Amino acid sequence: MSIVDADSHVSGTAARQALPDPGAAVPAVALPTLAIFAGALAAFVLSTIGYASGGFPAWATIAVNAAVTFVMFTVVHDAVHHSISTARWLNGLIGRLAWVFVVPVISFPAFKFIHVEHHRHANDDDNDPDTFASHTPAWQAPVRWALAEGFYGNYLIRRLRGRPAGENVETLVMLGLSVAGLTLAIATGKLWTLAVVFLIPQRIGIFVLAWWFDWLPHHGLAATQRTDRYRATRVRVGMEWLFTPMMLSQNYHLVHHLHPSVPFYRYVQTWRRNEAAYLERQVAIATVFGRQLHPTEFREWKALNRKLARLVPARMPGRSIPTHAVSHRIPVASVDPLTDDSTLVTFAVPDELRDQFRFQAGQHVTVCNGVAGGKARRNYSICTPATQAQLQIAVKHIAGGVFSTFVAEDLKAGDVLELMTPTGHFGTPLHPLHRKHYVGLVAGSGIAPVLSILATALEIETESRFTLVYGNRTKRSTMFRGELDRLRSRFVDRLTIVDVLSGDPLHMAELCGRIDAEKLHRWLTTSLRPTGVDEWFLCGPPAMSTEARDTLIAHGVDPERVHLELFTGFEKDPGAARRVYPPATVTFTLSGRDAKFDLDSGDTILEGALRVRDDTPYACMGGACGTCRAKVLEGTVRMEQNLALGSAEMAAGYVLTCQAHPTSPTVWVDYDG
Repeated sequence: MSIVDADSHVSGTAARQALPDPGAAVPAVALPTLAIFAGALAAFVLSTIGYASGGFPAWATIAVNAAVTFVMFTVVHDAVHHSISTARWLNGLIGRLAWVFVVPVISFPAFKFIHVEHHRHANDDDNDPDTFASHTPAWQAPVRWALAEGFYGNYLIRRLRGRPAGENVETLVMLGLSVAGLTLAIATGKLWTLAVVFLIPQRIGIFVLAWWFDWLPHHGLAATQRTDRYRATRVRVGMEWLFTPMMLSQNYHLVHHLHPSVPFYRYVQTWRRNEAAYLERQVAIATVFGRQLHPTEFREWKALNRKLARLVPARMPGRSIPTHAVSHRIPVASVDPLTDDSTLVTFAVPDELRDQFRFQAGQHVTVCNGVAGGKARRNYSICTPATQAQLQIAVKHIAGGVFSTFVAEDLKAGDVLELMTPTGHFGTPLHPLHRKHYVGLVAGSGIAPVLSILATALEIETESRFTLVYGNRTKRSTMFRGELDRLRSRFVDRLTIVDVLSGDPLHMAELCGRIDAEKLHRWLTTSLRPTGVDEWFLCGPPAMSTEARDTLIAHGVDPERVHLELFTGFEKDPGAARRVYPPATVTFTLSGRDAKFDLDSGDTILEGALRVRDDTPYACMGGACGTCRAKVLEGTVRMEQNLALGSAEMAAGYVLTCQAHPTSPTVWVDYDG
């Protein structure tokens, strides 16, 4: 007995079990679906105009418009199941518009009836209208796939008397318009043009659709939707990086049959949410190469693929070579607006300095520049993924801000800025085999370092996921909105973005206002329970970030799992100003050279070091950035505040020299350590 035959005898108990929760309701408007509709429509118009004007070859027009047919069917498919919107009229409108590019000889309502019957009777040869494509001898299959309308038409004609009059009239109108269009093309000598822009591409598209939507998910399965819905359709696993976007997630077609209202772009997310429950129900699984897998075999296959991943070179970002921040003059490649009040600055790091400016996700650079007769020194997080060579920062315009005003009004491509090599420890170690859940709680420009962490983690750790809670005033003021949309589309199954808006009264009530303790408490007891989150990244206004940190710790989150990034310190311990520190003799090592000085009572080690060497690294002077980090080799010190070093670093002897006062007669610190 074959695997398929054996599996067809699984008890019907699984088929009667309650469906797992898909985890998401139908969206008010499925923007990804509308986006591919608009993109496919634009592609069709451009390729058709290009061919008609003689600027586009026939083969290219056929290829583009065949892809349009395939993509438009996904739009129709979601419209049939009311997955495009909670507004029924919008599903009907978009479905009808997209259907014109697929099979215009029948109406959208008629196809809706046919497709719903397929769902009710999947794999039932007597009642399923799609078995013509999946239950057929191999030598007949290609011909059947290419003539899908004929089989659908035959199915529909035999049931016309039971269909609503309006549906039948709409089908007759569509058929009449199709015949009239074909007749007009023949009469005017434009038949070949019609064939290139529609008839041939549509035939190719129909052929592929019958193969991908019908044959691949259903062939060889004996169970029907009525006998065992978990084995009437299959998923195909392996090479998801290629086949999920290529097939518009139809490699997880089983999810669609179990949860028809889930939009196509959420199939993978739903599968991963309920994978254990599906496997318990003995779902049908095959690899992309056609090997059938029992659930136990699937688990073994998955574990083996994780082990094999160790043999595949991962694009792990390297660290910057300097042991402390070193200044270089770097030209600006471009200056581009992000929002009305923020600017994206891209640097053209010379090839000979690439190793110096390698960075880890979450790190920042210090920009120094002579402005208004002085020297401005500011910290800015690197907002690009660490897997890319490009180095970019985002500058928020601050009213009266010296450097941000300079960037907004005067900085241009070709200018040269003094840039220090990357520093900071806001990120976390990444590994290709990690399977973690990260959460970012950010507001405003605090998105910059978290964007780098988010994009890097999702690219390197293919089993990890990220939830970003992002606070802004309005959608328009949201920094990196386009980039976040791109990432959401790319990592649709592993990236969740929650927008909290304080200046939009029409936004969802529960997400209006600011990210505060009340909202965070609600999330921590519902959707973001601490037990389901591995690490937290907090970046935004100091009050928001520190309140969020305190709330997380109050809910039992280990402080070591909470990463806090601040570029300015906040109010210090009131007792710090009353403390008396004795004078001391300080030695420091920087770039392989030692220097010694006598430090006055009350001064920090950094203040004394700058009097001796002006290249001593520093930036914020508030204990928040970590640029002035050094290791204590001899003596003891006390820091007034620390917002940059973790407990492991402090245990290893590291201090922030901008906050460190000697408490022993002699102290030796090493910036190179």
